[in-house]
Formats: sequence, structure tokens, C-alpha cells
Amino acid sequence: MFTPTELSDINTLLTQESRIVILTHYNPDGDAIGSSLGLKHYLKAKGIHAEVIVPNDFPKFLKWMPESKKVIIAEYKRKLAADMIAGADVIFCLDFNSPSRIGLLGDWLIKAPGKKILIDHHQQPEQFDFVYSDTVIPATSQMIYHFIEAMNDEKLVNQDMAECLYTGIMTDTGGFRFRSTSATTHRIIANLIEHGADPAMITSNTWDTNTVSRLHLLALVLGRIEVVNDGTVAILSLTRNELKEFGFQKGDTEGFVNYGLSIAGVKMSAFFMEDLYEDFVKISFRSKDDVDVNQFSRKYFNGGGHINAAGGKSLDSLAGTIVNFKEKVKEDAL
Repeated sequence: MFTPTELSDINTLLTQESRIVILTHYNPDGDAIGSSLGLKHYLKAKGIHAEVIVPNDFPKFLKWMPESKKVIIAEYKRKLAADMIAGADVIFCLDFNSPSRIGLLGDWLIKAPGKKILIDHHQQPEQFDFVYSDTVIPATSQMIYHFIEAMNDEKLVNQDMAECLYTGIMTDTGGFRFRSTSATTHRIIANLIEHGADPAMITSNTWDTNTVSRLHLLALVLGRIEVVNDGTVAILSLTRNELKEFGFQKGDTEGFVNYGLSIAGVKMSAFFMEDLYEDFVKISFRSKDDVDVNQFSRKYFNGGGHINAAGGKSLDSLAGTIVNFKEKVKEDAL
């Protein structure tokens, strides 16, 4: 957590006259949007206006959250986003550890004169004016709740805030089943429920809104799942043509990588997907126990993340990337 002096300095910065923006990472997920909107609702409860800016669009299944429709998507409103970042007095940086993780917003963030406040749970954060980094906490949305606590503002938590933070924690913990989910996490979830978060509604809106394209793609992926490395590693993949054939929409492949871990004996699952427009392969890694996919991704696939959840990227073909992956898991004895 921020030091008492830092909290005091941040509190001084947060005034009704302050121009405040909240940024999160490229391809925003549930925790990115949940933490950003949760923080926005917290500031609103203090009488302070803030705008959430994301580099690119986010999945439809997250657009039920309060004020999600007001999120500024930089790929659609480039000038507005650039001007707001340049003119901000305070810039909250949520769920990313480096300007390189926020796409076209990165250069604007580096040049912006406003005070930069990082709240993030990824490893190896870069330098910001204020840094709250904790890699043990399973979700940035949980860190936002701790920040609210540290500001002695728990009394301000309302239903809108609770719904957003609950969604962020739920999605980044895989429905509270990842090892990083702690007793503290569950206590916070209980508090959010008491403040109006409805678990059934949130789960239904977030996870029970499948598109037909998603189900077709899931059937395709599961129909050819491959298990290698003596049954410890699962491989899933999709080509660009397959995405086009079944009418891929943003968010359709969310969670596909987790299916590999449901296979008995599998300790690591990898999902490879050709980008729809550019020549690279996006990779998602998930693991169990002490299998460190963060280090694996950093070492071989220009990525990173957490011990049990990470992402990467390959400029090779899909087939070449998978062959390379199989070689690397053998080399590392995963």
C-alpha cells in the first residue's frame, strides 16, 4: 500500500477542480474495466469527476457495468483521448506495469505532465510518481478496495462501485478458484455483496452471455485439443480464417485457455490465436501449482504476467509458434 505520506499527498491531489483520467491496458479484461469503473465510482462518491480511457474496445459481456458506456475508447476517439491525457492533473494507471502495455496511450502517458499513480499486481513495475504494487493480490480491483480502505472511505462504497469491483475480482480469480484467491479476497467479496453486488446477476451478465460464434469456436478448439509433454501440457489454437468463418467478436475466446487445465494431469495450458488483422500470434498461458508461466513467457514469448497466468506474442506463423513452444516446454522440463 502507499505510505501514509503518499496517501496524504494523493488526497491533496484529488479535488473537485482536478482533471483526472483513469487508464488501463490494451485489450481490457474484466479486472481492467472493473477496477477502472470501480475507481471512477469511488471518486464520484467523493464529488470528484474522472474519465476512464482505454486503448481499444472491450468485450460486450463487460458493457453491462454502470457507466461502461461512458468509457472513452482511444482507437475510436484518438484526439479526445490524447488531449485528455495531456491535460490531466492526475493519471491513475490501473492493471498494467509499464506504458508499453497500454498501446497507443503509452507515448501520451510518458509525455503527460500530470501526476501518475500506479495501482497494479503484475511483476516488475516501472517507475511512476506513486506506486502501489503487490503481486500477491489476485486482482487490481481488490487493490482498489484496499486503496479505498486506506483512504478511510469504506463508508462511500455503493452498489455501482461494488458491482464493478466484484466483477473485476471474480474474473481475475477465475471465479475465485485460482490459488492467489485469499481469505481477505473473500472477506472483501462479502463486503461488496453487503453493499449491493448481486453474485447471480453479475455472473449471469458476465459469463452466461455466450454468442453463437463463441460456442462454435469453443467446439472447434476443444475438438482438437492436444496434450503433450507426458500429459502435463495442453495446447489449444485458432487460425485467423477460423475466426472469420465463425464471425469472431471481441471477447469470444475469453477463458478458452482454462479448459486445458481441466484435464487431469495437465499443469500448463497454452492457447494460440492468430491476430485477426496483423501478422502475429497472441498467446495465453495458465498453470497450476508452482509452474511459473510468467517467467516462461518472458523468457521465450515477449510477454509476462503472473506465476499462474500470463500472456505472450510470437511473430512466427501459428504452426511455427506451436512447434517452438513444444521445444521450449521440453527444454524447461515443464
